[in-house]
Amino acid sequence: MDLVSLIAFAFPVGLTACGLVGTAMEMAGGRRLAFVEPYVSPRHVLRSLAAVAVGGPFMLMNDALAARRARRISLGLLVSCGCTALAWALALGVTVLSGLLRASGIA
Repeated sequence: MDLVSLIAFAFPVGLTACGLVGTAMEMAGGRRLAFVEPYVSPRHVLRSLAAVAVGGPFMLMNDALAARRARRISLGLLVSCGCTALAWALALGVTVLSGLLRASGIA
């Protein structure tokens, strides 16, 4: 595969991983996904890091959309958060694909 094909494949992989983990976390926590308890806690640092690493793009967008609705951030900042979440999902997809390829012995 060429580089463009890999990137085009890695992005939906990252969105899928983020969506699956985010939905499972929302179901288990009973609250909307955000950078607050029960998802992010100073008492459980490793669990919080894992949750943010995988579910972070949706956490970021949920918090940014809530802040925009409350008029705490501008439209430009909301767009910036969206671009960051897209790049984060792409990075997550590259990481997941890299791990899968290494585990299968292909790479």
